[in-house]
Amino acid sequence: MCVGVPMKVIGTEGIAATCTDGERIELIDLSLVGDVPAGTWLLTFLGAARDIISADEAEKITAALNGLRSIMQGGDLGEAFADLNAREPQLPPHLAAALADGKSTA
Repeated sequence: MCVGVPMKVIGTEGIAATCTDGERIELIDLSLVGDVPAGTWLLTFLGAARDIISADEAEKITAALNGLRSIMQGGDLGEAFADLNAREPQLPPHLAAALADGKSTA
């Protein structure tokens, strides 16, 4: 299983970037996202950037990963998924439209 880890670009050289997650520094392959400036947040998998993300998105993903780590160590989630807990569950648009039209989704 791959888990995406948000990392912030410290500097770049060619198709690689030196990035940090706040605890460690890694060299990340930029082949899939292209050249990015220092300060850019990336979602990384196995040493490669897969997507450019916002600082807010990086913060939410990091909180979720920390919450999962806490549970695995016997703790609790805390506020790890606060963005999801603060809203009502929502149906995907195609199911919401089907319900609004009175169609059966079974």
